[in-house]
Amino acid sequence: MSGHSKWSTIKRKKGAADVKRSALFTKLAKGIEVAARSGGGDPDLNFRLKLAIQKAKASNMPTSSMEKAVKKGTGEDKDAAQIEEVSYEGLGPNNVAVVVGAMTDNKNRTVAELRNIFNKAGATFGTPVAWQFDSRGILHIGKTGSVEELELAAIEAGALDIDDAGDELEVTTAPKELDKVKTALESAGYKITEVELGLVPKQRATITDPIAAQKALNFLDALEEHDDVGQVYSTLDVPDDVISQLSHE
Repeated sequence: MSGHSKWSTIKRKKGAADVKRSALFTKLAKGIEVAARSGGGDPDLNFRLKLAIQKAKASNMPTSSMEKAVKKGTGEDKDAAQIEEVSYEGLGPNNVAVVVGAMTDNKNRTVAELRNIFNKAGATFGTPVAWQFDSRGILHIGKTGSVEELELAAIEAGALDIDDAGDELEVTTAPKELDKVKTALESAGYKITEVELGLVPKQRATITDPIAAQKALNFLDALEEHDDVGQVYSTLDVPDDVISQLSHE
């Protein structure tokens, strides 16, 4: 979508610098724990855990912390609080659809705090919107050499869609094809900077008014910054000329 920035691109441009390292590690640990609980502690047999560990390594999370999170998930750490994976939906400013993935040891606390974030933004908490998204494998690939060759390689590997995200390409796949596409592109010499299983909007909600766009971005930022929130998926799409007028502090 040339000339536009969807929410996933905007938040990547903002970078990990927006997140305190301690808070980031806490979120990464929760992701590892939940993945280990759902599919076991062996990353070779649990692809979701493999992705969670790769993401943690990319953020320089200590190995000891990763190992501790796996033990919590598998039940080896008997004293660990039970972390549950929960998902919430709603409509943000300008009817932007939002799905929030959270990991928490207290669902009542989390739902109350997220509802408060929605209410402060004039958003609607609890409106079903997940139908506006598709489950996808998502790869971010650094642009090196010929972009056309990279796009062709991704298509040949089984990619469903390719989106220009500035200095990277965002490649989406069917969830079951993610590992196959990742392996094929890495074998071809391409640098994959991030891999995840997530949600991709079927259609995007474009906001062209700078004030409205800023309000929507502030709302999504508030959700992202919550300690229990692991992922925020949104249909938000903002033209690049509008993005350039906004404050990202």
